[in-house]
Amino acid sequence: MTLAGGLGAHSLLLGDATARDLDGRYANSPLKGWFENLRSRKGPCCSDADGTALSDIDWDMKDGRYRVRIEGQWWTVPEEAVVTEPNRAGRTMVWPVYYRELNTGLRIDVRCFLPGSMT
Repeated sequence: MTLAGGLGAHSLLLGDATARDLDGRYANSPLKGWFENLRSRKGPCCSDADGTALSDIDWDMKDGRYRVRIEGQWWTVPEEAVVTEPNRAGRTMVWPVYYRELNTGLRIDVRCFLPGSMT
């Protein structure tokens, strides 16, 4: 966790890019190695344990760009965050990094986005 500060401009990083599987539920997944090596142009996505699966109603495209709905807000996915290799998991996933700042609220940086197929 990182805390950066100045007068009235404090920022708290609530997510990070380190892999975590706190209870070991993904240890025997046949896709474990694939998830651990999954990357966008922004860097490694880390693992399935770090990503969040999205329902079809929580992602779409607008003006040729992917968008995801997180905490009730739509966030545009940066092109460099889109994973371009085939989706072996099948489900749409996002790896967000949360920033909560005093006086300005929530900001989310999408590290990786793995499109699925809308059904």
